[in-house]
Parts: sequence; C-alpha cells; structure tokens
Amino acid sequence: MSSHAGPGSQADALPPPPEPSYAERARTLVHLARSGALSTLSRRQPGHPFGSVMPYAPDDRGAPLLLISSMAMHTQNLEGDPRASLLVTQPGWTDDPLAGGRVTLVGRALRLPEPERAAARERYLVRQPRAYWVDFEDFSFWRLEVSDVYFVGGFAAMDWVTGPGYAAAAPDPLADAAEEIIAHMNHDHADALVTLARAHTDAAAEEATMLSVDRLGFRVRVRSGERIHGARIAFPQEVSTPEACRTALIEMLGRARRGAQ
Repeated sequence: MSSHAGPGSQADALPPPPEPSYAERARTLVHLARSGALSTLSRRQPGHPFGSVMPYAPDDRGAPLLLISSMAMHTQNLEGDPRASLLVTQPGWTDDPLAGGRVTLVGRALRLPEPERAAARERYLVRQPRAYWVDFEDFSFWRLEVSDVYFVGGFAAMDWVTGPGYAAAAPDPLADAAEEIIAHMNHDHADALVTLARAHTDAAAEEATMLSVDRLGFRVRVRSGERIHGARIAFPQEVSTPEACRTALIEMLGRARRGAQ
C-alpha cells in the first residue's frame, strides 16, 4: 500500500470507480493549459537545467508546438542539445499545489520543417491569440517530440506513460466544459452533492464539493464532522457532452433520494 494512501477500510475490497487512464488525463491537462515550464540543458553551465516560461499549443498527438526566438537562451540551449522537458500544471488550481494535477513531457525539441509551419501558425494563434510576434523574423516554430511522460494527479496518483501511449490518447470530451459544470454544481446544487456523497461514498457526509469531472464520473471533497477526504463517484454510463452529464447527474440524484427514503 502506498504510504500516501492512508489507512485501509472495508471499501478497499470493492472495485474502484472507473477513471480515465493516466494517458487521457495527461492529454486533458495539456489540452487545457496554455503554458508550462520548459527545461533545457544550459550551454553556459553545462549539465545544469535551465528553466523558461513557455507558451505552447498542442498538436493532434498532444506534442507541444513552441514559438521561440533565436535570441532566447532556451533556443540557444536547444541548438546545442535538443533534449528538453515541459512541466504543465493544472490550470486555475489554487489549493494545495501538491494536490493538483501536473504532467512532465520529456523528449527532443526540433525545429519544424517548412511545409508544417503554416498549419502550426494557425493552430498556435488559436491557443495564443496575443502572440503578435508570430511573424517576427527571429522567431520560429519548434515541436517537443514526446518520448516519455510523467503524470501526477494528486496524492497517490502518479505514474509514467509512454510517448506512444500519450499520443494515442485523447483529451476528455468534457474538458472544455468541466470548469463551468463544477462551478454550477458547487454554487447551485450543493445539497444535491451532499445527497450523492451520502449515497455513494459516506453516509455521514455533511458537505461535499465537486473538484473535477470527466466522461466516467467526478471527484468530490467530503466533510463528515472533522474528517475531510476525497472520493470518486462514477456515472451510471459514459457521458460525452455537458447535456449528457446533466442527465446522468439528475438520474443519479433521483436514485439517491429514492434510496434514502
């Protein structure tokens, strides 16, 4: 048992609620974020990592497209050694930083060939519309070719993902709507979340806050007296749109209320 997971319980004997794979969760996080921390190998201090703030746009395989100046230190580092990594953290996470999601993409950064630059420019400007420097002569497009991925989804949720596994996965279909769904549920349906938490995770739940949502279910933070813990609740069936998510939640709430009678 992981030392971070806490003491076991009778619930440990039950199969855990289904979750997207780490590859899917990594792709979703990279899809949602707009920038990360690029680490290159320093030319000035050989062997030392050199960190830079790096806006990016992911391509169809989740590989970050970078628009960088030939005058930038990280570009000069890459010209000498293409090995690099990009750390991307969960957007908007304001709680304990160690409890939020993050992913490190490891690979080689290579300059894009001429035939691919027009498509890269279009894709980049969709994600980075304020990049007025896109046509400056000293800027060019590069791609971080991902060979390995390390994903951390919070405490006791971490593992390596292969580069091909990451590229073959897809961002969660609720990714772009998740923030709105979470805000709506926490602001307008706090009582419903408590009812669902009592039915699915903790019969003594007094408060429940939705933390995340995806096609297979959602995660809540539950308070029972002085005890605060996280729990995963599965949807009765996979959902792929906000409307389907709403329908599933209404169905689950109806069942929970009937079961409590």
